[in-house]
Amino acid sequence: MNATSEPRAERPYTRRISPIERGYLTASAAGCPQLIQMVLEGEGHIGADALREAVHTATLANPGLAVRRRSALWRADGPFPPVVELPGAADLGASFFHRDLDVVTGPVCEVGVGQGPATRLVVRASHVVTDGRGLRHWIADVFRALRGEEPLGALSDADDGHFRTAAGRVPPLKPPARLRGQPAILGAGPPDGTPLWTRRRVPARPTAVTARVAAAVSRSITTDTGRLIVPVDLRRHDPSVRSTANLTSQLVLDVNRDDDWKRLHGELIRALLRKREVASLGGDFRRNNPFANTIGEAWAGDGSHFPGTAIVSDHGPIDTGELSTGRFRPTAFYTLPMLVPYVEMFVSACQVGNSTELTLACRNRPGAREAAEALLDDVEDALGDAH
Repeated sequence: MNATSEPRAERPYTRRISPIERGYLTASAAGCPQLIQMVLEGEGHIGADALREAVHTATLANPGLAVRRRSALWRADGPFPPVVELPGAADLGASFFHRDLDVVTGPVCEVGVGQGPATRLVVRASHVVTDGRGLRHWIADVFRALRGEEPLGALSDADDGHFRTAAGRVPPLKPPARLRGQPAILGAGPPDGTPLWTRRRVPARPTAVTARVAAAVSRSITTDTGRLIVPVDLRRHDPSVRSTANLTSQLVLDVNRDDDWKRLHGELIRALLRKREVASLGGDFRRNNPFANTIGEAWAGDGSHFPGTAIVSDHGPIDTGELSTGRFRPTAFYTLPMLVPYVEMFVSACQVGNSTELTLACRNRPGAREAAEALLDDVEDALGDAH
């Protein structure tokens, strides 16, 4: 069976489109690409044909990566993720990194592989149907298949409602106040509509990465306060569920200029203990959203002001052993975050070995690269500070 052909099953996997996913669908329909992109680089070789076979095997075990939208459901009758061979030196400006994925026609996931001085594997998926944890589970199963092992699989059809119930009693959440647009930090002038990705490998692996990054960002804001979004995986409320669905909610965190990372870390811990990411799911999105009540409103700005300062997402430690084969050894893993209309930047982190990999995404405009590099200098200092 060809790796891009449709799954064959008497009863294809289906699950209900959740409220979280509906929010992403709305943003996608308004022309804001909702994409997760993960990049794995390493020494050795991954053959395209072997990769296609492994992708096919992993997707049979994780059918949520071969779904299409069918009314109010996701149904696994869509194409399997195709494998695209990339030029060995393909840079991040290549069209492959910028094209959207259609959740109605499929595929909702694709894999690029480039062979050069280093082998690069790029996995792109629609954030409408999956999240970082779900996609990493599928990638790990692809490598299990490459090694000749059985995939773990993820057949659960649970949506965010399951985790709301699993979380138990959740204190009600007072909606955050709306903020006026804050002046842009990274560059000046009109953006060209494309993301600018700036990477940094920091030779440190501290605790409280999210809070340290947030504190570094706070030193760049030009007003007294800023507002951050911290994605939170709902699976923490029932770790027994294996699912590739989009099960990420958000915490909204207000920061002060020149904030202290220890204070911010305390705020995050208290928010998690109070299950604020679960409480936020029960709000009226159109009335209580602290950034924009409609996608049109979110897109209405000219790119010079943003009600949200940054999204800060820590993917945690990456087990490079589960991403290895007899012929391939990983040397780097990082993400290419998407742009969000009402937030200026998206900072993604993960720990690989004794280092922290950072990627900052912002709008490409004059001065943005220099400003992003300067901000990452501050982040690097914050991550390297043991106190």
